[in-house]
Formats: sequence, C-alpha cells, structure tokens
Amino acid sequence: MPTRGPAGTDESVFVAPDNAAQVVLSFDDNRLASMLFGQYGQNLALIERRLGVVANSRGNHVTLEGPREACEQARRVLESLYDRLKRGDELMQGDVEGNIRLAMAQGSLFDFDPAAARESFEEINLRKRRVRSRTAGQDAYVRALKRHALVFATGPAGTGKTWLAVAHAVQLFERKEVDRIILSRPAVEAGERLGFLPGDMREKVDPYLRPIFDALFDLMDARIVERALQTTEIEIAPLAFMRGRTLSNAAVILDEAQNTTSMQMKMMLTRLGENSRMVVTGDPSQVDLPPGQTSGLAEAVRLLDGVAGIAHVPFTSADVIRHELVARIVEAYDKAASRGRERL
Repeated sequence: MPTRGPAGTDESVFVAPDNAAQVVLSFDDNRLASMLFGQYGQNLALIERRLGVVANSRGNHVTLEGPREACEQARRVLESLYDRLKRGDELMQGDVEGNIRLAMAQGSLFDFDPAAARESFEEINLRKRRVRSRTAGQDAYVRALKRHALVFATGPAGTGKTWLAVAHAVQLFERKEVDRIILSRPAVEAGERLGFLPGDMREKVDPYLRPIFDALFDLMDARIVERALQTTEIEIAPLAFMRGRTLSNAAVILDEAQNTTSMQMKMMLTRLGENSRMVVTGDPSQVDLPPGQTSGLAEAVRLLDGVAGIAHVPFTSADVIRHELVARIVEAYDKAASRGRERL
C-alpha cells in the first residue's frame, strides 16, 4: 500500500528476502519531477553510479532497485531535492552530488525528514539567489565566515572556497554591514610567463581575478556589479599595492593565497581595519612560487592556529563539488604525493 512521503510524494517499498529492495516514488508535479530527474535523466544516472542502485523513471514516477540501504539513501536524496524544487530553488548537478554525500554520511535514517535536513546546512541568502552549503566542509566554512573576522580556507580546487567567500562578502554588502568589497590576489602565473599586459589597472589584473568576477556576476545583478566597480564599492586591489592601507568597513577576499610570500601575507593580514572581515583562500598543493620559497598561507595557518577570532577550515577531496571526476583526480594526486613523501 503506498504511503505519503515527507516531500509530497507517494512511495511504496517492497523488500525481497535477500535484502534487495524496490522503492517506487510518485511526485505530484510533473514539471518539477522532470527537473528533478535531470535532462535525459542525468541526475538519476548520477544517483545510480554513486549509490549502486537502478533508477527507472516513467512520467512523474521513479522506481529504485538495489540493496535496501542504498535505496533508502536514494529515496532521501530525491525527496530532499524535490523539496528544494518546490521552494523555487535551482537544481544543479553539484546539489545532487552534495545531497548524495549527505545521505551516505547519515547512513540508514528511515525517519528522514527533508525539511529538517534543509535546516542542518547553513545558507547565504542574497537578493539574486540563495546559496546553500552542499557538503559538511562547506557547512563548517559558512558557519566560520559568520562567526569570525578572519577565516582561512585551504584545500583542493573545486571545493567552493572562493565562491562561498564571495557569497558571504556580497551578503555583508547587501545588508549594509560593510561599505565595500575588496578583492585581491598575488599576480603569479601558473608556470607561465605572460609578459607585459596592456590596459589600465583593472584590465591588467582581470585575468588573475576572473574566478572572483565570475562568482560576482553569478551572485549579483550585472548592472549592480558594474556600477559598484565604477564607484569602487567593489575594488580590485593588487596585493603589491596594499602596503600602507587600512581596510575599514570592508569585506576583504585574498584569493590564491598559497602564492603569497611570508612578508606579503603578514602585510595583508595587518591591513584589517575596524568593522572589516577577511577571507583568505588557497590550495597548498598548487604553489607557483619559485623553488625554496615558503608559502605565506601555510606559514600563517601554522602560526595563527588557536588565535581567538581566527578560524581555519581545511577542505578535502570529499568536498569537491565540480564534475565527479575532479574528486577522483584530486585523490589520485594526493596518493601520489603521499607515496613520494614515504620514499623520502
């Protein structure tokens, strides 16, 4: 007999003697169900690969087959994502991956409530969109951003370090808690020498700050971003030109900080002024400094460990939210680095 699911779904569960199960879910909105399953069923395909179930959809119905625990996890993922769609949220592939990881971490919680799960992860509410943590690491990061004036975020590419830092800065700016957003990063090429770059200051540093610009335009209206850049409410400040300044009433983001020297990092951290917040992000495994040069990020994290008002959030490959292959690539490189250290 079908029962009413917590996310506005009808569900039936059939359990075979060998612990194999079949779960049938029916969603009450065909349009939202189509968005839930993804174009050409890509979201269901991701759930199949990650949880080891078989998911067959027909109209607004989906049948899950496989081990009972895996089917329950897939059910929770689908119901939680459907609940988000009913609230008007966008659904990206990273959201699907994040919910899969959350379901796997929670284990078999058969009394799962999507509404309760939604409250467990922190959100950043902006005028243009709502930004929600997708992994436990991201949730810890957002909580740290809200509670500390200086936050270090370290870890591999694709974990959302810069994206969430920009979202936090935009939220502070929209709420008038700060007067401006200051974006900075060291001008160090990744193993290349680009030579002279023509144009004014913004045009020279644009290539280095493109990831931050992309996040800004995703999180704010383009006209507001352009106007704020013209009025310097959003300021591009090359790291080399920060000496001697006091950054008051500002949300400051130092990106790619693994490429700062010790002196540059000390200089940047001591720019923090009254009513300002600073986020320092970087990937310690991708240092482009000359051989033998100490990374200012690694040193700062070590020296400032345990200092009141400062938080350090380390990310791992488990927090990667880009294409699922990115996490595997990061893990492969980490394993190779570990084997290299063991030989020394």
